[in-house]
Amino acid sequence: MLRLNFDMAASRRELARDEAMLQWADSVVESDQADEDVDKPTELFRVWRFQTPTVILGRSSKIGEEVDREWCAARDIDVLRRCTGGASVVGGPGCLMYSVVVRVPAEGGLRKIDVAHDYVMQRVLSAVQTQLPDADRAGTCDLTWKTRKFSGNSLRVARHHLLYHGTLLLDADLDLIAECLAFAPRQPEYRRGRSHRDFICNVALDEPALV
Repeated sequence: MLRLNFDMAASRRELARDEAMLQWADSVVESDQADEDVDKPTELFRVWRFQTPTVILGRSSKIGEEVDREWCAARDIDVLRRCTGGASVVGGPGCLMYSVVVRVPAEGGLRKIDVAHDYVMQRVLSAVQTQLPDADRAGTCDLTWKTRKFSGNSLRVARHHLLYHGTLLLDADLDLIAECLAFAPRQPEYRRGRSHRDFICNVALDEPALV
């Protein structure tokens, strides 16, 4: 029980860190506005992993529709909620997580969700394609290889910045992911009704070269 509590605390801290990054960046801009000569850098980036398998709900996800709660509870798998949108995902060993905070101009396209997705995803895809040239982007913000998904991403737009974060499946337990998640109620067209296990895949990427 003590181990489980520690793991949950660690997982909560990781999710809270992303939201804290966004709040900090916005607070710096707010304070700078009182001093026109100050313009501190506020854009942030980090890569990280969950220590143990963890289900992460989207901000508006319905746990009863997207997660097999009984299966997760029987195996002490934590179910937490992130501050960004999108559907539920599973993180853990073998799943590389990244988080980036980007400055959003007062006027400009980055406040549009589709433009924000394009802005970040074209950069992530370009980095992946240096090692996996036939990787592709599908749906709103998925990365795929041979029509199977290996990366899901989500965002939140605040007053002065946006938080964008996502996953890359490198050596994840795909069977466990499939068991944790119920059949997705919202699906991109390219999924074609496939089960989780038939829809996702790991990809062989060299992490140090990637980041």
